Amino acid sequence: MDITLALGGGGSKGNSHIGVLRVLEKEGFRIRAIAGTSFGGMVAVFYAAGFSPDQIEEIFSAVDQSRLYDRVGDESPSFLGLGGVQKWLVHTLGERTFEELKIPCVLTAVDLLTSCEIVLDAGLLWQAILATIALPGIFPAFRMEEWELLDGGVLNPVPVALARSLAPSLPVVAVSLSAPLGEPPRSLSMPLPNGLPALLISRLGSLRFTKALDIFMRSIDIGNRQITELRFQIEKPDVIIRPDVTGLGVLDRVDVHAVVKHGEAAAQAALPELKRAVSWTNRVRRKLFGDS
Repeated sequence: MDITLALGGGGSKGNSHIGVLRVLEKEGFRIRAIAGTSFGGMVAVFYAAGFSPDQIEEIFSAVDQSRLYDRVGDESPSFLGLGGVQKWLVHTLGERTFEELKIPCVLTAVDLLTSCEIVLDAGLLWQAILATIALPGIFPAFRMEEWELLDGGVLNPVPVALARSLAPSLPVVAVSLSAPLGEPPRSLSMPLPNGLPALLISRLGSLRFTKALDIFMRSIDIGNRQITELRFQIEKPDVIIRPDVTGLGVLDRVDVHAVVKHGEAAAQAALPELKRAVSWTNRVRRKLFGDS
């Protein structure tokens, strides 16, 4: 049962992708290619590099989430840094490149200078991840060649068409972490250094700037949901899996194991649809009529 995966962005909610991968493997689905955006891109890279879902969960759960957003000296302007993330990625992935991956994998980013989507499918893996997770304004843009790259979710929250391009004859399974359109957007929870007094944290949260940033990020979330659903209508993934992670924020410090279980539950619920997508009749339909 061969499939292709498209993993969407969602920050810490993206740990649920690990649970989806685990269930798919357990049920006998073979992931032949994978595309990802933002946190989904990071999970995609680890899986394509040969890490099992169990190994990815172990690696991610061992991360000190309080140190991820340290700054490095040459970062572009942003609210938070990615120095800790970069150090962790380099330590974990080393100098691995796309050319060394076990299965085809692509990530998405957006060039701030040209407003174009950039497909990342060559070079160092850790650099591509830093580009695809660079949430505008929150994290620094990543400079690569002539580009200044931002989070791919700005234009392509769940890269279905890219996943399909990797293996056109296979069904595409999309994993979306966006909340339903009718649900109010969740307030942004900004990670703060450990050890701050409770009174100071409370006052920081009441600042006009903090409130304005929250409104901005909630607005981005609304637009992201709309783009996701519109692209689904156009690109028509064969199956959409939607882990129930609406109670979590993009930058929340989370229990990785608990979030993984949300992905497992969603994948289990989608099994009948997944099995229909890989059925003989649907394979014939794709060969004869494509994705129309």
